[in-house]
Amino acid sequence: MSRIPAADSVAGSPSAMRSVWSSPLYRGATVALFLSGLGASAAAPQITLFLVDDLHVSLTTAGLYYLTSITAPVAGYLIGARSDRTGKRLGLFRLCAVAGFLGWSAMAVSDQVWMPFVISAVVLAFAGAAGSQLFAALHDDLKATASPVGDGIVSIARMAMTAGWIVGPVAGSLLATAAGPRAMLVATGLCTLAQIVPMGFARTPSAPSGAQSAAMSEGTAEAPGSRTPGQHPGIREMLPLLAFTGLYVLVYAGEPIKYGYLTIYMNNDMRLPTAVSGAVIGIQPLIELILMPVAVVVARRIGMLRLMVFGAAFGVVANLCFALTGSATGMFAGQILMGGVWGVFAGLGIIVAQRLLPEAVATASAIFMSSPAIASALGGLTGSLGVGMFGLPHVFLAPALYGLVATVGIAVMSRSRHAVG
Repeated sequence: MSRIPAADSVAGSPSAMRSVWSSPLYRGATVALFLSGLGASAAAPQITLFLVDDLHVSLTTAGLYYLTSITAPVAGYLIGARSDRTGKRLGLFRLCAVAGFLGWSAMAVSDQVWMPFVISAVVLAFAGAAGSQLFAALHDDLKATASPVGDGIVSIARMAMTAGWIVGPVAGSLLATAAGPRAMLVATGLCTLAQIVPMGFARTPSAPSGAQSAAMSEGTAEAPGSRTPGQHPGIREMLPLLAFTGLYVLVYAGEPIKYGYLTIYMNNDMRLPTAVSGAVIGIQPLIELILMPVAVVVARRIGMLRLMVFGAAFGVVANLCFALTGSATGMFAGQILMGGVWGVFAGLGIIVAQRLLPEAVATASAIFMSSPAIASALGGLTGSLGVGMFGLPHVFLAPALYGLVATVGIAVMSRSRHAVG
């Protein structure tokens, strides 16, 4: 397993901020990722209501919609592999953004039950790869310029995406209430398409394509077992990335369970005032945004994977708070700890993934960024079965167990990287 260097810059440092502001590529990617988070998070909480209220499907059938996200990793892998072969990151990004606009617009005019399911599984699966192409483009440019604040720039771009996820649910709810869910879906499509605007005609250094690689390697003897640059990595080379992504899925699986059942538990069982339960839900992204730049600082000192061991452990304790405390204080404590989880993983996860497969960063980015789709399916299934078997709030013991496995697994990865130097 290859060694992952510690972060070498501070996300909140003036130099990183100046670099983002002065570069059309970095600035455009940051704005585009904000729009991506804004659009996706505006639609996510409203989809079930749209299916139930407008297409008149049952709650059980509506819940099956989230299983369509299982195609996203396949689409992401195909886009990532194509990107690594051709090096055309931003061209594929623009195609994915257009696919997102067409998909959400088609969703808005759907009048048959099957249509949203097919659109999500086939079209929107490819739209989700847009963000991974931006991160791959950032990686290429940062590598070409040898920026000393590269990790800070990536973290700032990731923070912009998180900020979009903070604003989006509120904006989507207000628009759906005022103009209806179909208008909200059209607005989501426009947000997806609008990602192209801040990027303008930006260019980035291309990864070597197959033809370029052949020219580069012509007349050069390869060492036994080496891989031609531009050739797609095999499964063995991808194992560290796949292992890390699988552990990340276990960490993330608690999120759909939490968003599906924590509000119900606080409102129906704990009888908390609406203002209090709303504050509990809202405190996590605030803590996350505050801690993301701090995580880069700490990772610089102790290493990314070592810090992620603590992040995963925070998730275990957070879910135990949800499952066992039964008080508003426990709910706040759990959400603050979850803010710590995502302050670490949201800021650093994409960097770790790219460094685990440095010869195919678009593939690495696509695989890692499609992991929430797998986690949503796992969490949705776990929550559905867990509520029936254990009830509220003990369903949260399941994500605590997932988090414990992830904590141990990341700790093993951290030790392994030092063992191989």
